[in-house]
Amino acid sequence: MIKVSGVTKKYPARLAVDNVSFEVGRGEIVGFLGPNGAGKTTTMRMLTGYLPMNFGSIEVAGYDISKQPQEVRRRIGYLPESCPLYPEMRVDEYLRFRAALKGVKATGRRAKINEVKEKCGLTDVGKRIIGQLSKGYRQRVGLADSLVHDPDLLVLDEPTVGLDPYQIRQVRELITQLAERHTILLSTHILPEVEAICERILIINEGKIVASDTEENLHKKLHASSVIEMEVKAEKNAALARVSSMEGLDVRNASELADGWLWMEIEADSASMRVELFNLAVTEGWALRELREQNHSLEDTFVQITRNKGAE
Repeated sequence: MIKVSGVTKKYPARLAVDNVSFEVGRGEIVGFLGPNGAGKTTTMRMLTGYLPMNFGSIEVAGYDISKQPQEVRRRIGYLPESCPLYPEMRVDEYLRFRAALKGVKATGRRAKINEVKEKCGLTDVGKRIIGQLSKGYRQRVGLADSLVHDPDLLVLDEPTVGLDPYQIRQVRELITQLAERHTILLSTHILPEVEAICERILIINEGKIVASDTEENLHKKLHASSVIEMEVKAEKNAALARVSSMEGLDVRNASELADGWLWMEIEADSASMRVELFNLAVTEGWALRELREQNHSLEDTFVQITRNKGAE
């Protein structure tokens, strides 16, 4: 669906995007992440035809954006972070106007507008003036606008900005449903949103793609060892010495808790070492209150990738 090859964008004072290449398959939901100033927004603007590139090529649904820009735009629905709306227009009026601009046939225009209003939770506000709506509802209007011409590709930049938790859940469910008919490129700073929705993650840093994989695979590449937390009722020095003597285990931190309990943070060659630690507690006669592997969040992985300039 998307094929980006060697795309570069230079400004007079800086190189914003440096030889970026990636592909997104039809029906995928891909999270596009990057720190502020990494080149993420510039890449999305080039992908959607709002900004020219200096070098490289971009294809959407087989059409080259440099040679067939109108064909590409027909196949893209774009929701920018700050969605430009006409605040003096009513919701229905605005969507009719946008549908006409995007070439939706007059015979099916009303039905299509009603469909996207229902999907985006706008059925009851069709007669409202956009400027009088809350930020959350204005965001929904922008999402309906991006859907009204039934595009092959949806590019969503911070789609849940300004929404309350219930609305965020609704939008997440909607995006998942839309993937049945649309390819989705989702950019957001809300990393749990990416964890909940996206099948694959692209990370851009300093103008370069530094990671492209599933969340699970990125975690495996970056966190070869496991960190296990263990709480036992044992004398500190003896317990530390006993755990440290075992091959494949290294105690990173330890704290004495109330009533004789000891907390240890243990780096292990693999999560299966929990079995060895359980057997050790049984052998030593330690009461065991906790034995669990620490989970790596997408935030941990994102920070490590962008700090280390990538994951090979």
